[in-house]
Amino acid sequence: MPWWRAFNRHHWFVFSVASLAWLFDCLDQQLFNLARDGAMEDLLADKAKAIEYAPYTTSVFLVGWAIGGLIFGALGDRYGRARVLSLTILLYSVCTGLSSFSHGFADFCAYRFVTGLGVGGVFGLAVALVADSVPDRTRAPALGLLQSLSSLGNITAGLLGMAIGLLAVRRLLPWGLQAWQAMFIVGAVPAVLCVPILRRLKEPEKWVRAKAEGVRTGVKFGSYATLLRDPKWSRHAWLGLILCSAGIIGLWGIGNFHPKIIRSIIDSHLAADTLTPAALASKKAYWSSVGLLLQNVGGFFGMLALAKFAQVKGRRPAFAVALLLSFLCTLLVFKYLREIEQIYWMLPIMGFGQYSVFGVYAIYLPELFPTSLRSTGTSFCYNFGRLAAASAPFTLGRITRSLGGNIEGFRTAGMWVSIVLLLGIIVLPFLPETKDKPLPE
Repeated sequence: MPWWRAFNRHHWFVFSVASLAWLFDCLDQQLFNLARDGAMEDLLADKAKAIEYAPYTTSVFLVGWAIGGLIFGALGDRYGRARVLSLTILLYSVCTGLSSFSHGFADFCAYRFVTGLGVGGVFGLAVALVADSVPDRTRAPALGLLQSLSSLGNITAGLLGMAIGLLAVRRLLPWGLQAWQAMFIVGAVPAVLCVPILRRLKEPEKWVRAKAEGVRTGVKFGSYATLLRDPKWSRHAWLGLILCSAGIIGLWGIGNFHPKIIRSIIDSHLAADTLTPAALASKKAYWSSVGLLLQNVGGFFGMLALAKFAQVKGRRPAFAVALLLSFLCTLLVFKYLREIEQIYWMLPIMGFGQYSVFGVYAIYLPELFPTSLRSTGTSFCYNFGRLAAASAPFTLGRITRSLGGNIEGFRTAGMWVSIVLLLGIIVLPFLPETKDKPLPE
């Protein structure tokens, strides 16, 4: 019988709400990737500074993401996944909207940091919510599909970016908004609409029973002291952290900077045209959105394929294949993407490789920790790893500057930093294979 036939109405409701929460979270992330370079060019009014400082804003965002994941992951285990999930969505949606009112580099970073706090809490809470709510045999395919559906948020961001770019070219954006400002305003809307639905969501019975038993027996929920002192859970946490850091650096430290390459191609192609700075910025916003769309179409199929591979062949083999694919596809784009026509096949390939890793994360991480630490442990691996990932954009910026501060230096820097993807493969033999095993309790 297909796994989804085991779902009743409540299972579908939990799965749909968790998927929407993560989908809107990813929409917000990708709108930031599209708006980041345009915002820096507008706020700093210095192209060389904009190239150098744009990666720093991503570092700030990732630091907020890491801290928020650690805080809200633990709160989800202590006070309930559904309740805390509502708070995180409200936080990041409000601050996304506020980002459009930035006047300089400092306040832009402040808004992105607080947005990151909210964004960081969603993944661990959403996957823990689904893992604790659905039947055991449906858990892996349901979590793989939840992660794959996040690509729809990314694709929607690309479509919205294209539409906003076209409106900006025709000077049809209201109130004199720049394209990057409009993207942040639009990104604040759908997540707010999700909060009233979340208020109807009940906590998983498995968590409620475990929480009551924990109160009776003295088990601490959402305790980092317990997570990091217990030999078994501590080993899973630290090795999972290294595994997650590799994939996150590959995507957020390197892969999501492909709009910079596309913008440089647009610069060279339109250099002879007499376009105003605003018109040129709008063209760049449009083509960056096309690139994002193509990357995430590939990412959708990558996550589906490797999630299925993990279910059939095992979690560890799936990770090894996914990390190797991510490395090779990143080299392809950073070295050889030189013409607009090439984005139509290179970026889907890169998206397939880089996002395939995340399809396995969603399945594997909840299987490493007990109910009292499931959200905490998942968030520790997935979000604390972003502190390491936050150093990658900074490193990318510094290497780029040392190589001349131009786009060729940026390409070379990206290829060197991508080697970190291979480090994730090294820890796989030391982690357990959880295929066809029940959740630890």
